[in-house]
Amino acid sequence: MQARTDARLPRPLVFGEVLFDHFPDGSAVLGGAPFNVAWHLEGFGLKPLFISRIGDDERGREIVAAMDDWGLDVSGLQRDPRRPTGEVRVSLADGQPAFGILADRAYDAVDPDLAAATIATLPAGLLYHGSLALRGPTSRDALTRLREATGAPVFLDVNLRPPWYDRDSVLAALDDARWAKLNEAELRELSRHDGEIGEAACALAAGHDLEAVIVTLGGEGAIWTDRQEITASAEAHDAGEILDTVGAGDAFASVCIAGLMRGMAVERILRTAHRFAVAICGIRGAVARDPRLYRSVFGDRR
Repeated sequence: MQARTDARLPRPLVFGEVLFDHFPDGSAVLGGAPFNVAWHLEGFGLKPLFISRIGDDERGREIVAAMDDWGLDVSGLQRDPRRPTGEVRVSLADGQPAFGILADRAYDAVDPDLAAATIATLPAGLLYHGSLALRGPTSRDALTRLREATGAPVFLDVNLRPPWYDRDSVLAALDDARWAKLNEAELRELSRHDGEIGEAACALAAGHDLEAVIVTLGGEGAIWTDRQEITASAEAHDAGEILDTVGAGDAFASVCIAGLMRGMAVERILRTAHRFAVAICGIRGAVARDPRLYRSVFGDRR
């Protein structure tokens, strides 16, 4: 793995679920949108701090081992003596995943005091979370504590998974964010705007005082808007062989975060994010274990 960055430099703070995706063939793949994003950011050399909660069970121990092996900081990982580690039952239809997310998992109960203590001396440059982090009141309180304690700008990754979201709660989270990433269906659900995609995204940005709304369009590419106009777009990229699309949005979000923290132009961020998401669709599961893939994303030579 890459050499550790200076501890005084701002780091991305990633909050939310870590779980195992169980596929129809009986395989289980480590995942969860925030975990996937943290994994990718580690691969990019940004040394994220991932804050979540796992069960005191075999799956939880597998998560710790995987994080240790990849070099991910485990200091923000809490252990729950009662609730089990997160699980999702994934079904695939025409290559598109559907998610059966099990209730009352350890990541729903991230302890606010422990979370706040973990980041007491952390120079956080950005706080990432998804919308699933809002479903449990205890974890929701922990997220509020982290946001207030760090004052870091928030990147909200919208993942609407019925029945595990409340529209009003997601809209309130948009008010606390600087950037939001979502797909077209999620944009329509939240904006209630039936016009052009760009107009709907700009309206959402203006309504919640967001610096940017980033909309992924699957095989059609992606757009990046501010409150008034589309500022960048990425056209569809040759997908090659697609093994599964699980984690494509997380891969996309991770490049957006890395690009923002590196001060990259939005056009380059969007193109790079789309290419990386396509690359992840070419492997089984949501993350890669080959450091060379991550070094190639931004053309890094370290």
